[in-house]
Amino acid sequence: MTFIPIRNIAYTRAKQPIDMDRIQAVRLFIRVVDLGSFSKAAAELGMGQPSATKLVAQLEKQLGSRLLHRSTHGVTPTEIGSLYYEKCKLIAHHVEEAQTVAALLQSQVQGGLRISTSVAFGRRVLAPLVMRFMALNPKLQVELSFEDRYVDLVAQGVDLAIRMGRLADSTLGSRYLGMNPWLVVGASDYLTRRGVPQLPADLLSHDALIYSTVQGDARWQFTGAEGQPIQVPVRGPLRSNSLSALLAAVRGGMGLAALPCYVAQESLRTGAVQQVLANWALPAQEIHAVFPSPRMVPAKVSSFIEWLQGQFGEAWWTAPK
Repeated sequence: MTFIPIRNIAYTRAKQPIDMDRIQAVRLFIRVVDLGSFSKAAAELGMGQPSATKLVAQLEKQLGSRLLHRSTHGVTPTEIGSLYYEKCKLIAHHVEEAQTVAALLQSQVQGGLRISTSVAFGRRVLAPLVMRFMALNPKLQVELSFEDRYVDLVAQGVDLAIRMGRLADSTLGSRYLGMNPWLVVGASDYLTRRGVPQLPADLLSHDALIYSTVQGDARWQFTGAEGQPIQVPVRGPLRSNSLSALLAAVRGGMGLAALPCYVAQESLRTGAVQQVLANWALPAQEIHAVFPSPRMVPAKVSSFIEWLQGQFGEAWWTAPK
């Protein structure tokens, strides 16, 4: 039996990685042998016959071997071509198998999901929602990070971030989830001592507890029932970038604070604090889910976002956690 060496066969000894052109060439070569025709194989794969002929010629050049006999009666494989054909079928099978696995993983809610959001929102709102979603999707593993600064999703490998406020133009993908309203609250003992403000201008004579991340300029902006805007400069004994610290200070009777409804909700329910200036609205923030790219979004990301969109209806902050 004569041994015929097959040089540079892509699946074993390729000096260069297999690229999509070579995979396409392998698929084409298989169909040319199966059908005995360049024209039929080209039509089946959606390409012109000249392109098909050129692609197989490039494959032969890369391998340094003639793979096909061409005649007026059709196309047949050479001896090397027959051996190469058998190996190519294995390659094509493994490629199709890999694509099937990738498609399956893409269509299922499973694997790792890295989520980033702000500290207060993450602990009070998102964490309970994540736990409920994980219970519905037991094959999902979540890494949940809380940071009040915006993280670089691509650099840090984050699949999804929940962000407040208007989004800057970027290449990131995003989905609107809902609105995050704010209100002004104070404790009963403080209001008994200092009086209940009736108008935003009354805040000039009150102690304000200032959230430095959003209200960093110490000016609270209100809109009246008839749409009239007003800005009020505020001052007081405490500034903090922690909403939880400000809530604790309000409960302790140190002053008034502008807080998101979701932060103040439980204290409002128990009567530890009460809303003031209810007829004057503070700016609400948009809530968005943000992800690295708007194209080819993994199923675990899109499914979680779609589920989240159903959780932020009207007065979502009053829903039991």
